[in-house]
Amino acid sequence: MDAEPLSWPDFLKVDMRVGTVLAAEPFPQARKPAYKLTIDFGPELGTKRTSAQVTTLYTPETLVGQQVVAVVNFPPKQIGPFMSECLVLGSVDAAGTVTLLTPNRPADNGLRIG
Repeated sequence: MDAEPLSWPDFLKVDMRVGTVLAAEPFPQARKPAYKLTIDFGPELGTKRTSAQVTTLYTPETLVGQQVVAVVNFPPKQIGPFMSECLVLGSVDAAGTVTLLTPNRPADNGLRIG
């Protein structure tokens, strides 16, 4: 799939940050298997919650303490009874399996990706 070219000002509008997963729990009300995540994005942004369809490769226990990359400036989105406040990023293969994007070494929570 070829994507439309993106301008540098458009890219700068996407606020991607590093955060650490504080809590992960099953989300049985989701249409597709998912977890509810609570992520610490540092003192400036605080914590945000999201739903993530990452149940194939991850368990709640393996997610807690893991650093992830997420878009933090989307408007909140209602997902069933849950309000998602950010979008965790990952690669998605042909089967729909998500591999989370993570820093390859520890980074401060809240650092901007750019």
